[in-house]
Amino acid sequence: MVKASEIVVRLGGRVVLDNLSAAFDPGRLHLILGPKGAGKSTLVKVLARLLRPQSGSVIYGETNADTWGGRELARRRAILSQTIEVAFPIPVHELVMMGRYPHFGGSPGKLDVLVLDEVMQYCEVLDLADRNYTTLSGGERQRVNFARVLAQIWRPIEESCRFLFLDEPLTFLDIRHQLDFMKKVREFSLRSDVIVIGVVHDLNLATRFADRLLLLHGGKILADGSAADVLTAGNLRTAFEVRPTLTKDAATGRTSVMFE
Repeated sequence: MVKASEIVVRLGGRVVLDNLSAAFDPGRLHLILGPKGAGKSTLVKVLARLLRPQSGSVIYGETNADTWGGRELARRRAILSQTIEVAFPIPVHELVMMGRYPHFGGSPGKLDVLVLDEVMQYCEVLDLADRNYTTLSGGERQRVNFARVLAQIWRPIEESCRFLFLDEPLTFLDIRHQLDFMKKVREFSLRSDVIVIGVVHDLNLATRFADRLLLLHGGKILADGSAADVLTAGNLRTAFEVRPTLTKDAATGRTSVMFE
């Protein structure tokens, strides 16, 4: 479990997260929604230990996240953001291998090479292995970086969960690759020792793939639960200040959202 307790974050004199508490269980895909400025990315950064709150705590399992050193944390926690800057030419397979750096010393071992092959197959980027990363399109780069972060936490760790944080990862992906990415994320999230927490903007993708949604508004949790519980007309009007139209698919039971 990841548990955030009474998190307060102030940035630039503004309260971004206001005494927020939430818990996240393994084996489920948790997605965070909300309008711009609601605190979504800030919450993910706090949970991933990229940002320290002014008050409150984050617990991984039974362990305060602050007690782990950087290398120990990196073996368990991986983060995929919307933009990854690489200023120098590097073959794709070497970039993906960077995800294994916390697991070996001077050079990768047989297990690291095996993991590299497995994650590149999983993310369908084997055909890019020898390409120069800087020549890739934005969508190709994001798929390669997904392979890199998965390489970091691909294999189970004894007596520990693995944690994957996603901060608006769909930005550079076309529709087909967005769907493919979310299918892979959901499949990975269903492992019993994996906790996946992500931020997305597309409410319909969130409805389709998430097990649990958190809707933020003004640095607080406005709604928390299933898509049916969270994506109500009242909640959406409050959060986004527009009038939603909700339709339910009779075959799948999924709710689709449009804004007028």
